[in-house]
Amino acid sequence: MASGDTMMPHHGGSVSSLTSACTTGSSTSTSSIHVHRKALTHMTFFWGHTTEVLFKGWPGSSSGMYALALIFVFVLAVVVEWFNYCSIIKPGTNKVAAGFFRTGMHAVRTGLSYMVMLAVMSFNGGIFLAAVGGHAVGFSLFGSKVFNKSEKKPDLPPINLKC
Repeated sequence: MASGDTMMPHHGGSVSSLTSACTTGSSTSTSSIHVHRKALTHMTFFWGHTTEVLFKGWPGSSSGMYALALIFVFVLAVVVEWFNYCSIIKPGTNKVAAGFFRTGMHAVRTGLSYMVMLAVMSFNGGIFLAAVGGHAVGFSLFGSKVFNKSEKKPDLPPINLKC
């Protein structure tokens, strides 16, 4: 590294540019590498409304948008639980059509589950609590038979977690 180049630590600094000279035989070429300031990503849980959840720049530093992100993750987790226990396909439906419909439902359930997981990977404590709370409320509404006395079998098989 040349004497004019500086390296800053990960917490707040950035590298303006690094210049390296490569000498191959008699020709010399100079290339410049620009390293842009990288956003801080937390690798441990933290509390605060300034974070990024699922999309770059969202919710940002706005408290209102953070509240919307909490509600969004909560509702997403409730919807995942609904998919786990819903019974939409009527008995006697064409088996091929029912199979394709179940496959589509499984794909949507899996995609939504991954979105909840990715939101939790923001390592924001509020988002984590919203996801867990959404799953708990969804399970109590659709899976625990407290509010739903129906004994219908769900369309999708349960997610089996074998350790």
